[in-house]
Amino acid sequence: MKDETKCLHSGYTPKSGEPSVMPIVQSTTYRFDTTKEIGDLFNMPTAHMYSRFSNPTVEVVEKKIADLEGGVGAMCTSSGQAATLLSILNLCNSGDSFISTSTIYGGSVNLFAVTLKKLGIECIFVDAEDDEETLDKAFKSNTKAVFGETLANPALAVLDIEKFAKIAHKHHVPFIVDNTFATPVLCKPFEYGADIIVHSTSKYMDGHALQCGGVIVDSGNFDWSSGDFPEFVQPDDSYHGVVYTRDFGKAAYIVKARMQLMRDFGAYPSANSAFLLNLGLETLAVRMKQYCENGLAVAKFLASSDKIEEVHYAALEGDRYHERAKKYLPKGTCGVISIVIKGGSANAVKFMDALKLASNEVHVADIRTCVLHPASATHRQLTDEQLVAAGVNPGMIRVSVGLENVDDIIEDLKQSLDQI
Repeated sequence: MKDETKCLHSGYTPKSGEPSVMPIVQSTTYRFDTTKEIGDLFNMPTAHMYSRFSNPTVEVVEKKIADLEGGVGAMCTSSGQAATLLSILNLCNSGDSFISTSTIYGGSVNLFAVTLKKLGIECIFVDAEDDEETLDKAFKSNTKAVFGETLANPALAVLDIEKFAKIAHKHHVPFIVDNTFATPVLCKPFEYGADIIVHSTSKYMDGHALQCGGVIVDSGNFDWSSGDFPEFVQPDDSYHGVVYTRDFGKAAYIVKARMQLMRDFGAYPSANSAFLLNLGLETLAVRMKQYCENGLAVAKFLASSDKIEEVHYAALEGDRYHERAKKYLPKGTCGVISIVIKGGSANAVKFMDALKLASNEVHVADIRTCVLHPASATHRQLTDEQLVAAGVNPGMIRVSVGLENVDDIIEDLKQSLDQI
């Protein structure tokens, strides 16, 4: 099936007489006929037993997203931040390290540089544009993964996925890609060598600013016996000797994440949240086309203004990442645009406060147009050096173009620019 069809039909196939629409299974627990059945599930949880691990409604969404990305399995989480955290903790223990590009979401920078550091896990930040030889030098003997974003938030840098996949695999570690802004409709990182994908489903997948969520998707392609990953190939004493590669094959990574990390952290979404997410997923392919169309029109308008110093939008000809976007994002580069207003943060704030249609809010990738000043919001905790590394200018504004009539969006931006 094509993406438009998968968005509507993957994950749930009703039988004769069953609901046409995926039902909400609003229950924390499940009944069994015998004590033995429950005991067996605590040895190897292969069925629903408690909604801290899994839920039938959430499972439908997990299957749909895995199908869209081309993975062997997925696990939903309570937020995108939880998905990013668990994707790393499924690989790294105290004393390990992993590599990340510096042009990533500010919350991920804090998670990697501060919180994980407290847990004894080192993040080695690299410039995504460094050559292979330079990147090779960043690896250590304890490096367990490489992390990057398809479309960096908010710098909108396009990641060279194949380059990083090649380097990661040369060092026998998996490559994790945050595909939030692109979604599987615009880019499928597994096709370019990525091993694990994470999303903040709160963004385009949900699309309506209704609920937070995240997801981890496993490609099933990484050979866990090729590197230093004993927890995948040796018995897990906490599950009576389960060996993930032996017992679950290509799904070893995602099953281990559920059996170990979701068991212990319990960052699982509610059935109602999954139901709402599914409503967003059903229209994802249609919406992404319109986001891209509106985004390009708005980017062209902004690029024509003499009050704007820079416009970052890879679909624009002349953008630094335009040629790379043709390869990885041929259908478009979403509806998020980063601009730098002349006159620095003072004019940036003046511009944002004068908007009437667009909302000033801490969100992105919504059906409604919204704006944010990253330096004072999502990236506020970063040092000046970290801001530069993340591609964040003090005068930068992240414009998330919605699905309003594009003429109305442009008119609002124009009247606001006129007041600077």
